[in-house]
Amino acid sequence: MDARPLRFIGEPVDVEFDTPPLLEKQPGCPDRFVWREHAYRIAEVLGEWRDFGRRGRMARNMTPAHAAVASQRGSWGVGRFYFRVRTASGRVFDLYYDRAPKDAGARKGAWFLYRELALDDDQD
Repeated sequence: MDARPLRFIGEPVDVEFDTPPLLEKQPGCPDRFVWREHAYRIAEVLGEWRDFGRRGRMARNMTPAHAAVASQRGSWGVGRFYFRVRTASGRVFDLYYDRAPKDAGARKGAWFLYRELALDDDQD
C-alpha cells in the first residue's frame, strides 16, 4: 500500500488519549485529535516511525560519537514521533509529536498535523 500526499498541512493540533502515555516525551499514537475545531477519531494506525536527527545549530553541538548515539535513541528535547493514521471517516493523515520545547514555559513539546494522504491500494 503506497501513500500519495494530497496536501501539506503543518498545523498544531490538540490530541486526546483514552489512556495517557507513561512518558510524555515518548507518546504512542493518540486516540483522537482536534484540527480546526473538528474532532477526528483515529480508527487505525497504519504506520509509525521516529526521527531523532538533530537540525540546525543542534546538529553541531555534539561530538560525532555522541551524535551517532543520540540519533538512534534521542536526547533531551530532540526528536519527532510520527504516526500515519486512518480516521473513522476514512481520511488518512500523518501527524507527529515534536519533543522540542518551544520556550521555558512550554517544555513538553507539541503535536502537529503534518499532511493528508491518499492510499493507493496495490491490487496485483
